[in-house]
Amino acid sequence: MSSEEETLFVDMDSRATSLRALLPGRFIVLDGPDGCGKSTQMSRMKAFCVRFGIEMEHVREPGGTTIGEQVREILLDAANDRMVVRTEMLLYMASRAQLIAERIQPALKADRFVLADRFISSTLAYQGTGGGLSPEEIMSVGDVTTADTKPDLVVILDVDTEIASTRISGELDRMERKGKAFHERVRAGYLDQIERDPDRYLRIDAGQGPDEVFNDLLQGLIERLS
Repeated sequence: MSSEEETLFVDMDSRATSLRALLPGRFIVLDGPDGCGKSTQMSRMKAFCVRFGIEMEHVREPGGTTIGEQVREILLDAANDRMVVRTEMLLYMASRAQLIAERIQPALKADRFVLADRFISSTLAYQGTGGGLSPEEIMSVGDVTTADTKPDLVVILDVDTEIASTRISGELDRMERKGKAFHERVRAGYLDQIERDPDRYLRIDAGQGPDEVFNDLLQGLIERLS
């Protein structure tokens, strides 16, 4: 754990006590557009759980299993620029089905807290609103894929597309290269999901600094899971 994270966790004992009681056996998804700061918050959440003795199973999509990581390479390879959106959707679902069977369901049965970096909410935003597939088509495959494994809460880190684009550095993968209009549709897709299912979704303003976002994340988990 970094010194920065140690400083961040000062005076968080009361929140940790609440979350130690609330998180076991829960399935939480952290999601949002590229550049929303999700990786930073994932890292902080993992460090928080280690610091305060909360057993956590962290998984990512696509990937998280040997088969899933192979699928991830195909999906994000910039050379696969001829891949159509329906193929994308089916590959994401295949990776997800393996992840659920191999990691998520066993962890939940063992009463562990599962934190997922993306889930079907990403497919609805990227291949649905962004790529043009209907929610009905996606969910017809999704219902088979998830085997009725649904998250207790989906946290969306929402940020303006212009701000998000400035946060993406290094070589872009195939999804990140899709352009401003695509990523604006993706953001709109996430916001639409929040509006349609406010009981399951939580929006956090990710345009703030990372400390403020993390505080909102912890507080949101306590309020929504209590």
